[in-house]
Amino acid sequence: MNLATVCYWLARAGLCLAYAYSGVAKLFDFSSAMAEQAHFGLSPPALFAALTIAVQLGGSALILFARGRFAALGAVALAGFTLAATFVGHPFWREAGMERFADLNAFLEHFGLIGGFLLVALLETGRIARPAASFEGFRAIP
Repeated sequence: MNLATVCYWLARAGLCLAYAYSGVAKLFDFSSAMAEQAHFGLSPPALFAALTIAVQLGGSALILFARGRFAALGAVALAGFTLAATFVGHPFWREAGMERFADLNAFLEHFGLIGGFLLVALLETGRIARPAASFEGFRAIP
């Protein structure tokens, strides 16, 4: 395993960390997971909590441990989940002051995650070139 491969896996792990953590936390505290879904107006909350856990843990596992189409499927699932959750959970357009500021920042940060997941999907399906086999020939800018 070379440095580029390790860095690529670490980048994918970084994208998945919050989702894996959240999925495990919801799995072990399902009543809080249901309360969260109800807070956002999603009904029935048990169904949405179960779907959230499945997407968060399943998508993360596919990105981290599969390659090719299955990894791309996990990435697209988490991108879609993040897109939906961003509009549901961070409606900055309805807010003012610091609440607007905080939700706008979260909204924009989530689009960065979506972009990262889409890059993983493109890389894993061969739509764009995978990372180089090594960093040979790479030199830092002085």
